[in-house]
Amino acid sequence: MRRRLATILVVLGLALSSAMLIRSANSQDWRTASHAPAGLAPDPASTREAVVQVYGARTWGWRGTFGVHTWVAVKPADAPAYTVYEVIGWRLRWADSVVAIHQRAPDARWYGSLPELYAEKRGDEAAKLIPRIDAAARSYPHPSEYQAWPGPNSNTFTAWITRAVPELGVDLPPTAIGKDYIPGSIVGAAPSGHGVQLSLGGLIALTASGVEGLELNLLGLSIGLNPFDPALKLPLIGRLGPGRAAPRGSAD
Repeated sequence: MRRRLATILVVLGLALSSAMLIRSANSQDWRTASHAPAGLAPDPASTREAVVQVYGARTWGWRGTFGVHTWVAVKPADAPAYTVYEVIGWRLRWADSVVAIHQRAPDARWYGSLPELYAEKRGDEAAKLIPRIDAAARSYPHPSEYQAWPGPNSNTFTAWITRAVPELGVDLPPTAIGKDYIPGSIVGAAPSGHGVQLSLGGLIALTASGVEGLELNLLGLSIGLNPFDPALKLPLIGRLGPGRAAPRGSAD
């Protein structure tokens, strides 16, 4: 028992050290932080087909050591720009809702942090999903609430959409703190919309799914194993594996 506890403490210590080094290397002033596109999204000027993408990037400041900010971007067929759906906590300073539905570069850096593409759909399949994504975003049950931990936050919002649109097949990383916050329930679908999740206010959660694999969340720190898209999931570090499977539904 002592050896197991010591091993867990060592893993957590290494994870924290690695995450802090990454954040230190990427730290910069928020006023001058880059929002430049990362080149992960098809150019709407030359891409006529519909596109849906789900992204995440390390959040700003010290919170980025622990977690990511996630969002969903859509482009209907022939649309000249992308619409991004995301929750931004500081919007409550001047607006009555944290939900932002606006046009911006879908793959823009989040205050200097490079985004990661979690899932993508294109063509007719994407076109069918876009109205459902929009409806889910507009029915989010916590528009006037925001808590970085344990939720509801930006990842709670993204998970609300991915539960409503399970065809996206999104495996949100363990650093998406807030994804396990199930609005008004203890038992529900996993964040991907597949499998099952038991959650006590996002503080303690157990997830079993054919998309996420098996995950255990204790006070916002998640550890898990995904044998379906092989990866080890660790708190602070995130997902470790040979690389995500190619986004399903993308064009050749």
